Amino acid sequence: MTSLTFRSATPSDVDAIVALVTSAYRGDASRAGWTTEADFLDGNRIDPGVLRADIERARSCVVLAERDGTLQACAHVADEDGHGYFGMFSVVPGLQGGGIGKALLAECERIARDDWRLPDMRMTVIDIRDELIAFYERRGYRRTGVYKPFPHGDERFGIAKRDDLRFEVLEKPL
Repeated sequence: MTSLTFRSATPSDVDAIVALVTSAYRGDASRAGWTTEADFLDGNRIDPGVLRADIERARSCVVLAERDGTLQACAHVADEDGHGYFGMFSVVPGLQGGGIGKALLAECERIARDDWRLPDMRMTVIDIRDELIAFYERRGYRRTGVYKPFPHGDERFGIAKRDDLRFEVLEKPL
């Protein structure tokens, strides 16, 4: 097996990224991994137009992790008001737990720290995702106690099955 390689996404990757992100978080296919949100969210996980804009804007990169030319994982890293932002983290469900996600997270942190000279990385996680938050805490992220509303009613990002969803900001010094 060859090693994992990383590259920046281009607009021609949008369809493959949307399919990967959807498979990791929505519907029955997502239940093969541990990142599923299928019990509390339905519908879209990523909007193709938003994704294309993230790919094309300055100091924003959708990082693809590939092995033998096959997409294994993706994540979005960006400069957001002088801080690194990490999101859209997705690993093929059947490959989760094998170290791909840890390697991709480290690559995104490297981009924010070394290429953009940002002091820290922030992300938002749905605060009921205890297992996911614990994953990030084991990698040095801390809960900030800062919450942001879930975009209820904006179907570009999903249809909530419960009304108590909100995001918590996690942060790590780089």
